[in-house]
Amino acid sequence: MIGVVVILYTVSGGTKAVSETQKQQMVVIMAGMLIAALIVVFKLPKEVSLSNATAVAGALGRMNVIDFSFDLQNRYNIWSGLAGGFFLALAYFGTDQSQVQRYLSGRSITESRLGLLFNGLFKIPMQFLILFIGVLVFVFYLFVKPPIFFNTPALERLRQTTHAGKLVELETRYERDFEKQKQATLAFLAARTKGSPELAQRRVELKRAHDEIQRTRLATKALIRRALPRAETKDSDYVFITFIISMLPAGLIGLLLAVILSAAMSSTASELSALGSTTTVDFYRRVFKREATDRHYLVASKAFTVLWGLVALSFATFASLIDNLIQAVNILGSIFYGTVLGIFLVAFFLKWVGSRAVFIAALVAQASVLVLFFSSSIGFLWYNVAGCLTVMLVAALLEPILRKSTS
Repeated sequence: MIGVVVILYTVSGGTKAVSETQKQQMVVIMAGMLIAALIVVFKLPKEVSLSNATAVAGALGRMNVIDFSFDLQNRYNIWSGLAGGFFLALAYFGTDQSQVQRYLSGRSITESRLGLLFNGLFKIPMQFLILFIGVLVFVFYLFVKPPIFFNTPALERLRQTTHAGKLVELETRYERDFEKQKQATLAFLAARTKGSPELAQRRVELKRAHDEIQRTRLATKALIRRALPRAETKDSDYVFITFIISMLPAGLIGLLLAVILSAAMSSTASELSALGSTTTVDFYRRVFKREATDRHYLVASKAFTVLWGLVALSFATFASLIDNLIQAVNILGSIFYGTVLGIFLVAFFLKWVGSRAVFIAALVAQASVLVLFFSSSIGFLWYNVAGCLTVMLVAALLEPILRKSTS
């Protein structure tokens, strides 16, 4: 239903509809996130301050924000963030049509520049807020017992099978483990407040108690997989929904669900609009219909938008859930963004390089990135650096050779 609504307003209103709806969706998203953050803090036990919450999260490895070790196989450290993240952001905000179309639709160069500037100004604090809310929800569930498996419909279906007895055993063990974890958390906080020399020992005990909980959860997932082979066992996407439904008053539940729907609609609309316009301009107009009226190309763009919308709906219907959607999107983007960025940078800074050299260099760079992806354990952010620099280097080396061969 969400997909159909997005397709309808994207096709009928075009880029303007996408831009206007995204403004309103952004207001809803930011307001909802701020309210969610305040409610999580308010719902924490009185003895757990914001400082204590972050300390507990840190003790359990949820606050490893900056890692200064240089390791190409480590996906997230300061070096991959500064280098790979720089190239990723440059490609995404500078070459991705879903973003660039916003600048192109600006009424002036100043307006387009402001649009690009505010992308950067809003994206970082918004991402930080979203991730920090996740950390707070994690800490909240150290004190308030969550379900053993967050996808409760699948859990209820499991109760109707012959494995229900085993589930009861796991839930009994889970309840006992949860109490141990709660007591270990309180003991850790008490030692931290007093500055006790036992703090390190309390941290170890907390980690051990949390690991026990995780083992029980894994056993539950294995049981679901065995009893319900078709059931989805990745329940991370259900954590925030569970918090909203079980902990918020009815009116705020509606607002937070609107936040989730707005985020889905906002990202989908811009992608569909970009896919429709690029398919029309780069393929249909160049290959199939070189001479036609503007109205014809407008109708074609709308038709391609509908087509891509149906493709997206099909993919969303049949694809399995992913552990971390933000990470999955960045991995997929990193495989291609470096090569695309390299082509743009050659056009800007190496204007003496011809199209043949750039085309061959792009193929070499893309093949190199795919080899890295399938055969190495290098962190995905480095794909952006490798792809971009390979395009520029190979193109610069090839151009003199190709020029000699044709002279």
